[in-house]
Amino acid sequence: MSDGSQHLDGTGDLEAVRESYEQLPVALGTTRGTEHRFVAANAAYRFFSAERPILGLPAREVFPEVLAQEVFVYLDRALETGEVQSGREWHIQLDRGAGLEDIFIDFTISPVAGADGVNAGVNIMLVDITEQVLEKRAMQRRAAEAQRRYEAARGVVAELQSALLPTALPVLPRVQIAASYLLADADTAAGGDWFDAFPLPGGRLALIVGDVVGHGVAASATMGQLRVVLRERLAATGDLPAAIDAVDRIAVTLPGGRATTVCVVVLDPSCGTMVYCTAGHPPPLVIGEQEPRYLPATGAGPLGVGSRFPVSQEKLGTSEILLLYTDGILERPGRDVPQSTVELARVATESAADRIFHGQFPTAVDRLTIQTVELLTRGSGHSDDITMLAAQRVTAPARLDLRVPARSETLTELRVRLQAWLDTARVGAHDADAIRHAVIELAANVIDHAWIDSPDEHWFTVTADLTDTGHIHAQVTDRGRWREPAPSADRGLGLHLSSQLVDDLRLTHDEQGTTATITYRVHHRARLLSTADLAPAPAVRPAAQNELLLILDQPHAPQPRIRVDGPIDTVTADEFDRAVRTAGSAGVRTLTVDLTGVTHLASAGVAALHRLTALHQASKTRLRLYAPTGSPADMILSLVSLTHETVDPGYPENTIQ
Repeated sequence: MSDGSQHLDGTGDLEAVRESYEQLPVALGTTRGTEHRFVAANAAYRFFSAERPILGLPAREVFPEVLAQEVFVYLDRALETGEVQSGREWHIQLDRGAGLEDIFIDFTISPVAGADGVNAGVNIMLVDITEQVLEKRAMQRRAAEAQRRYEAARGVVAELQSALLPTALPVLPRVQIAASYLLADADTAAGGDWFDAFPLPGGRLALIVGDVVGHGVAASATMGQLRVVLRERLAATGDLPAAIDAVDRIAVTLPGGRATTVCVVVLDPSCGTMVYCTAGHPPPLVIGEQEPRYLPATGAGPLGVGSRFPVSQEKLGTSEILLLYTDGILERPGRDVPQSTVELARVATESAADRIFHGQFPTAVDRLTIQTVELLTRGSGHSDDITMLAAQRVTAPARLDLRVPARSETLTELRVRLQAWLDTARVGAHDADAIRHAVIELAANVIDHAWIDSPDEHWFTVTADLTDTGHIHAQVTDRGRWREPAPSADRGLGLHLSSQLVDDLRLTHDEQGTTATITYRVHHRARLLSTADLAPAPAVRPAAQNELLLILDQPHAPQPRIRVDGPIDTVTADEFDRAVRTAGSAGVRTLTVDLTGVTHLASAGVAALHRLTALHQASKTRLRLYAPTGSPADMILSLVSLTHETVDPGYPENTIQ
């Protein structure tokens, strides 16, 4: 060519090809060799990679943060097999200069043959679809109510499944538990998998995962009956062989009960001893600091087929995790069981160690039961139900033992220290709110009434413990004088409110003083999953509670309105009362009080709201109390039957449904 430009046979000008490659809107990269060293990357790929050094470097060195995210296995597979590998809406975490980001991609990886016809490398095509995926999920959230109605209309099967499986797991001092359940086809029918976990006499714990053959109403009904029988027999006696024999006799009589498989473990968290039986079921996996290991199968056959049920004994080390699962995680499309068994051990170990999607879940057992399912099913799909139940031995929280000055100003510090202990005991937010409210009410009652005639300095004690049965057992004890409670709209609401918040409240008193004892069963939510749940949005840290009372006028609201943030307790109730009276001009105009940001509504605050409501009623105006559904204020106002609104009366379109 007279102009000196280069041409490629059948392709065109070399420079034009290079420019087209560079300017394509999709990310393109090419690697060579088994290390997948980059030899080419266009502008879109370099932008996707945050302009980090690429050329000449192995892919695992360029992107070390995705080593445990099951990405590089697809580069290896394309190079080794010569088959195109692809994925859609894959969730990965990538560092693009500002820390790890949760992103979603579509990808295609195709082999590149060398001059000798042997695969020499791969071509990688990536499309960042994060915005589209997030928008789609936002639309799904906006359509949540419609989806719930659709779910209800699908029939009784899913409802039956939800009713038969436990929705919550016990919170225990020496072991953390988590469970997940993924249906084989979330749009059609429930299946026969089940899990269970419950305390046994002597501080032991029963862990169960089972699998009834088939799907649909019949399998769910059979599963429910077998689960109840096994739980009842095991809870009553703690005798594992006897309980398995009993459920085996029932399985023979139930349609679809024959060939049911089940793995049952009885664990003593204090020493780690566990007795177990794998009745035709895959053996448990143990994950710890050493290499993961599968426990030996016990040699027992399935239920209802005339099997014997020998048991075995093993030891679970401190901080080790025991994973029970159903065969749906092993028998995935395109995978054989030996291959899936190795994959499960590897991915479960990475999940537990928080080396996959960082910071999504606070505990190793939660990460393991959710992230393992996500990673192992997103490339292969799943054709059967998948159930996972994980338990980890942990150090028991120390008993809370506080000596508190009997002054109102100490309630704030007591609330903070009690919440810190509840966090240490791994108590969830809903349960912690109820316990904290009840204890603070009892403490306020002591401060107000125990030494009413004494000007001296006095102290009382607050203790709390998490028992082996999964209960919080808390006591507030004083050495003052007992007075019979006299509830009214104004005073004496503390004991009544406390009794409504907890499972049991008992008072004992004599000449030495008074002890109030509360008991509350605490739970950890089990996760019943759909496919859409497997790649959750980035975790959002809960906002720190504000222990200062802030009352703000909202002059731009359509009607007179104030917002309240922080605690309304014995210390701040008078300030709150004055602020509401001022904003409502002592009751002569209608006023909206937004209680969204209230972190603690004590009986003193409830009494103030009763007085203020009566003040407005006497003036024929309204005091409109707004507390969104599920907020701390909504919980207390609902308990005391104080009229309030859960949809924002001034901005209904902004209310979270």
